[in-house]
Amino acid sequence: MKVYLATDHGGYELKEILKTWLKENGYEVEDLGAHSFDSNDDYPDFIIPLAKKVAELGGLGIISGRSGNGEAMVANKIKGIRAAVCINKEMARKAKEHNDANILSLGADYMSVDEAKNVVKVFLETPFSEDARHVRRIEKISKIEA
Repeated sequence: MKVYLATDHGGYELKEILKTWLKENGYEVEDLGAHSFDSNDDYPDFIIPLAKKVAELGGLGIISGRSGNGEAMVANKIKGIRAAVCINKEMARKAKEHNDANILSLGADYMSVDEAKNVVKVFLETPFSEDARHVRRIEKISKIEA
Protein backbone atom coordinates (compact mmCIF):
# COMPACT_ATOMS: atom_id res chain seq x y z
CA MET A 1 0.00 0.00 0.00
CA LYS A 2 1.28 3.45 -0.88
CA VAL A 3 1.34 6.02 1.91
CA TYR A 4 1.74 9.70 1.13
CA LEU A 5 3.19 12.06 3.75
CA ALA A 6 2.96 15.84 3.97
CA THR A 7 3.32 18.50 6.61
CA ASP A 8 4.46 22.02 7.24
CA HIS A 9 7.16 23.01 9.74
CA GLY A 10 4.82 22.20 12.66
CA GLY A 11 4.84 18.50 11.92
CA TYR A 12 8.16 18.25 10.10
CA GLU A 13 10.03 16.35 12.82
CA LEU A 14 7.15 13.89 13.32
CA LYS A 15 6.85 13.31 9.56
CA GLU A 16 10.54 12.49 9.28
CA ILE A 17 10.31 9.95 12.11
CA LEU A 18 7.14 8.39 10.69
CA LYS A 19 8.67 8.20 7.21
CA THR A 20 11.57 6.09 8.46
CA TRP A 21 9.30 3.95 10.65
CA LEU A 22 6.84 3.29 7.80
CA LYS A 23 9.61 2.27 5.42
CA GLU A 24 11.06 -0.05 8.08
CA ASN A 25 7.62 -1.65 8.32
CA GLY A 26 7.36 -2.34 4.61
CA TYR A 27 5.22 0.55 3.40
CA GLU A 28 5.88 2.33 0.13
CA VAL A 29 6.19 5.99 1.14
CA GLU A 30 6.12 9.17 -0.91
CA ASP A 31 7.13 12.33 0.95
CA LEU A 32 5.48 15.44 -0.49
CA GLY A 33 7.14 17.86 1.93
CA ALA A 34 8.02 19.90 3.71
CA HIS A 35 11.57 18.78 3.05
CA SER A 36 13.17 21.05 5.64
CA PHE A 37 12.14 23.01 8.68
CA ASP A 38 11.05 26.49 7.59
CA SER A 39 8.62 28.36 9.82
CA ASN A 40 7.60 30.52 6.86
CA ASP A 41 6.14 27.64 4.86
CA ASP A 42 2.39 27.24 4.36
CA TYR A 43 0.70 23.89 4.94
CA PRO A 44 -1.70 24.17 1.94
CA ASP A 45 1.34 24.07 -0.37
CA PHE A 46 2.09 20.51 0.82
CA ILE A 47 -1.34 19.19 1.80
CA ILE A 48 -3.17 19.99 -1.46
CA PRO A 49 -0.79 17.94 -3.65
CA LEU A 50 -1.06 15.03 -1.20
CA ALA A 51 -4.87 15.15 -1.15
CA LYS A 52 -5.00 15.28 -4.95
CA LYS A 53 -2.75 12.21 -5.21
CA VAL A 54 -4.85 10.25 -2.73
CA ALA A 55 -8.06 11.25 -4.54
CA GLU A 56 -6.71 10.43 -8.00
CA LEU A 57 -4.36 7.51 -7.38
CA GLY A 58 -5.65 5.88 -4.20
CA GLY A 59 -3.50 4.90 -1.28
CA LEU A 60 -3.63 6.66 2.06
CA GLY A 61 -2.28 9.95 3.33
CA ILE A 62 -0.79 10.98 6.63
CA ILE A 63 -0.57 14.70 7.24
CA SER A 64 0.52 16.61 10.29
CA GLY A 65 0.92 20.03 11.76
CA ARG A 66 0.83 21.61 15.18
CA SER A 67 -2.84 20.62 15.73
CA GLY A 68 -3.62 18.84 12.46
CA ASN A 69 -6.82 20.86 12.11
CA GLY A 70 -5.83 23.29 9.36
CA GLU A 71 -4.24 20.46 7.43
CA ALA A 72 -7.44 18.38 7.59
CA MET A 73 -9.54 21.37 6.57
CA VAL A 74 -7.43 21.91 3.46
CA ALA A 75 -7.38 18.22 2.55
CA ASN A 76 -11.15 17.97 2.88
CA LYS A 77 -11.60 20.63 0.18
CA ILE A 78 -10.48 18.07 -2.41
CA LYS A 79 -13.27 15.93 -3.87
CA GLY A 80 -13.06 12.34 -2.67
CA ILE A 81 -11.04 13.09 0.44
CA ARG A 82 -12.16 12.18 3.93
CA ALA A 83 -9.44 13.46 6.26
CA ALA A 84 -9.80 12.86 9.98
CA VAL A 85 -7.91 14.43 12.87
CA CYS A 86 -7.11 11.60 15.27
CA ILE A 87 -5.21 11.83 18.53
CA ASN A 88 -5.75 8.28 19.77
CA LYS A 89 -6.16 4.76 18.44
CA GLU A 90 -9.93 4.61 18.93
CA MET A 91 -10.46 7.77 16.88
CA ALA A 92 -8.31 6.28 14.11
CA ARG A 93 -10.22 3.01 14.23
CA LYS A 94 -13.60 4.75 13.95
CA ALA A 95 -12.34 7.08 11.21
CA LYS A 96 -11.53 4.04 9.07
CA GLU A 97 -14.32 1.64 10.12
CA HIS A 98 -17.19 4.11 10.04
CA ASN A 99 -16.03 6.96 7.80
CA ASP A 100 -13.66 5.25 5.36
CA ALA A 101 -11.13 8.02 6.01
CA ASN A 102 -8.35 8.09 3.47
CA ILE A 103 -6.17 10.73 5.15
CA LEU A 104 -5.07 10.77 8.77
CA SER A 105 -4.25 14.16 10.25
CA LEU A 106 -2.02 14.29 13.32
CA GLY A 107 -1.46 17.09 15.80
CA ALA A 108 2.27 16.92 16.54
CA ASP A 109 1.92 19.17 19.59
CA TYR A 110 -0.59 16.84 21.23
CA MET A 111 0.96 13.41 20.98
CA SER A 112 4.24 11.67 21.57
CA VAL A 113 6.05 9.88 18.77
CA ASP A 114 5.00 6.51 20.21
CA GLU A 115 1.36 7.62 20.38
CA ALA A 116 1.55 8.84 16.79
CA LYS A 117 3.01 5.51 15.64
CA ASN A 118 0.20 3.63 17.40
CA VAL A 119 -2.45 5.85 15.81
CA VAL A 120 -0.87 5.45 12.36
CA LYS A 121 -0.65 1.67 12.76
CA VAL A 122 -4.35 1.40 13.64
CA PHE A 123 -5.30 3.76 10.80
CA LEU A 124 -3.34 1.78 8.21
CA GLU A 125 -4.51 -1.64 9.41
CA THR A 126 -8.22 -0.98 10.01
CA PRO A 127 -10.56 -1.74 7.12
CA PHE A 128 -13.79 0.08 6.32
CA SER A 129 -16.67 -1.92 7.78
CA GLU A 130 -18.84 -1.61 4.63
CA ASP A 131 -21.90 -1.80 6.90
CA ALA A 132 -24.89 -0.46 4.95
CA ARG A 133 -25.44 2.49 7.29
CA HIS A 134 -21.83 3.62 6.94
CA VAL A 135 -21.90 3.22 3.16
CA ARG A 136 -25.12 5.26 3.03
CA ARG A 137 -23.53 8.08 5.04
CA ILE A 138 -20.42 8.17 2.87
CA GLU A 139 -22.61 8.32 -0.24
CA LYS A 140 -24.37 11.34 1.26
CA ILE A 141 -21.02 13.05 1.78
CA SER A 142 -20.02 12.31 -1.82
CA LYS A 143 -23.23 13.85 -3.14
CA ILE A 144 -22.47 17.26 -1.62
CA GLU A 145 -18.90 17.45 -2.90
CA ALA A 146 -18.34 20.13 -5.52
